[in-house]
Amino acid sequence: MKKSFLTFIAVTILISASAQEPKWEYLFNGRNLDGWTRVGGEAEYTVENSAIIGTAIRGIPNSFIRTDREFGDFILEFEFKVSDGLNSGVQFRSHDNIPEYNLGRVHGYQFEIDPTERAWTGGIFDEGRRGWLYKLTFNQRGTTAYKSNEWNRGRIEAIGHSIRTWVNGIPCADLIDDMTPSGFIALQVHTINRDDQVGSIASFRDIRIMTQDLERFRTPQTNEIVQINAIPNTISEREAMEGWTLLWDGETTEGWRGVSCDTFPTQGWIIEDGALKIVESNDDESTDGRDIVTTRTFRNFMLRADFRVTQGANSGIRYFVDPAQKHEAGAAIGCEWQILDDRRRPNLQDNQSLGSLFDLIAPHADRKVVRWNEFNTAMIVVKGDHVEHWLNGIKLFDYRRNTYMWQALVDGSKHHIWENFGNIETGLILLQNLGDEVWFRNIKIKELP
Repeated sequence: MKKSFLTFIAVTILISASAQEPKWEYLFNGRNLDGWTRVGGEAEYTVENSAIIGTAIRGIPNSFIRTDREFGDFILEFEFKVSDGLNSGVQFRSHDNIPEYNLGRVHGYQFEIDPTERAWTGGIFDEGRRGWLYKLTFNQRGTTAYKSNEWNRGRIEAIGHSIRTWVNGIPCADLIDDMTPSGFIALQVHTINRDDQVGSIASFRDIRIMTQDLERFRTPQTNEIVQINAIPNTISEREAMEGWTLLWDGETTEGWRGVSCDTFPTQGWIIEDGALKIVESNDDESTDGRDIVTTRTFRNFMLRADFRVTQGANSGIRYFVDPAQKHEAGAAIGCEWQILDDRRRPNLQDNQSLGSLFDLIAPHADRKVVRWNEFNTAMIVVKGDHVEHWLNGIKLFDYRRNTYMWQALVDGSKHHIWENFGNIETGLILLQNLGDEVWFRNIKIKELP
């Protein structure tokens, strides 16, 4: 009787321990490419030493080998090694069989593999669609995770709207997005255009996925790295905990008014497709004061706003706006994050280009990150007299107000006629209406101490 009882206890412990173990499924059997299909370009995929080897061929489009199955929520782990200089990635929740989307081009989320000096391995790129969603400019520690010419371990947790990545155990990306809930997994060999890249390889092995009990085995959420919420006009649970709020709710005009009145302008703006849209007109901004401002002032803050410009359009986001200071025609004065399709203005000064501090400071960073005709993200960070301008996750420049250098800049600009320009402690935030079609959405703010 005693022996039977002990056997029962032992079996119970084994069953309990087994129930606590994650249920992994291997997507690659280590011997052949059963269950996988090549799509896109024609790079060669072979199996060697229990690894999938993708070999780059010059001049062909990006190539992928995809799972025949599709997956929604999952935790995926894999090992990867790539030749120096060869861009690669792991697609997930991706598609290639939608003819109406760019003739069926592979598109969807990509775990970036980037062995270049930029070192954005583990970032999230939206292949064939929106471009970068999570750059590692938000996470400098993540840029140190990748090990050149060695096997690296990647992890993706895609659960609901939450997408997070790790490289060698170091957190790299934390994204909230809802564009694609499911799709295939694929291994990429990027197109190459140089002779010295011919024969470069991307290798993958130990590819396994978990689709059950994800809540039990997901990594606990922390504030270790920045979270990016790509769902327009929403605040994630973590953003709310960190103090972010919507400056525009995506549906009404609450919190905004005309610069010269107590109500929202009756002309010049409409709400369309979850965005504040400037209605194109032939009138100057100042003819009826159609700029809009917040109904309250701000001192120290982080402000994010998505914007989209149409061909040749001109607008801006002004801050430290004092409504008592205005041009004769009625436009309010303030520091301006310039919004402009400057491709159409070849003779424009650099300090009046997209992302500049209008007529004062030109962007210092490469602006190849601009996605023309799509939404881009402006960010303004104010901590006392220190101010930063960002575009799509790239810091353009910073500056300090209330200094001799600042005053020298102002004295040499169009703003020199305004007393104490840009030096007030608190001010309104303004969206500029110059009569060009420009869209704004996802306007949110975090007030700082």
